[in-house]
Amino acid sequence: MDVLGVIPARGGSKSIPRKNLAVVAGRSLLAWTVAAAHDSATLTRTVLSTDDDEIARAGLELGLEVPFMRPPELAADDTPIVPVLLHLLRTLADDDQYRSDVVVLLQPTSPLRTAAHIDQAVQRLIDTGADTIVSVVPVPHQFNPASVMQEVDGRLMPFGSGPLVLRRQDKPLLYARNGPAVVAVRAPVLAYHASLYGPDTRPFVMTPEESVDIDFPWELELASWLLERRKYGATASNPRNPQ
Repeated sequence: MDVLGVIPARGGSKSIPRKNLAVVAGRSLLAWTVAAAHDSATLTRTVLSTDDDEIARAGLELGLEVPFMRPPELAADDTPIVPVLLHLLRTLADDDQYRSDVVVLLQPTSPLRTAAHIDQAVQRLIDTGADTIVSVVPVPHQFNPASVMQEVDGRLMPFGSGPLVLRRQDKPLLYARNGPAVVAVRAPVLAYHASLYGPDTRPFVMTPEESVDIDFPWELELASWLLERRKYGATASNPRNPQ
């Protein structure tokens, strides 16, 4: 089975300028993701998709393939990731006669994701026969819809219908995509549905500290702290994965 890792890293970023090259714990965000990809036992090829010359050079220095530069029309702030992936797959098929069975999306904004997460997500895709495996994190109980309130005429009221649920144990367990840090999707499903998420999409659960997704400057500091702690074995390193 051919498993293609794709690292998307465009040059523009509003919240953190040059975000994909921002340094946390001594490495750029791009470098952390490249290290996880290179250590993966399941990825058979990993490519960088970028519109930016500096990021392309950084990727090449880290040992990534940069088969072509992403066209500007696929590098805008509001460009969805699916057209980027479909363009990449078409171009690799046309230029290299290359076709993968599985595509694994690895965003540089998830520096706590490891090779173990990648391999376990891909293995879960294979074992379950699912269309897609997506990494998720449990929703903190205080943000559960059963706890969410809204202000109405100056008064706090339950956002949803029914009584307010106060005990954590009584709230349903919900999940949120954590970036996502890893998405493994069968290439035919991606092409046919033009979506990362096929009809049979299943979760790969990661801990909150493994799920840090960089959107704002303070999250760079949090990621640096967690990565430094990881060096000394102070954080959990094994993902939790329901079967």
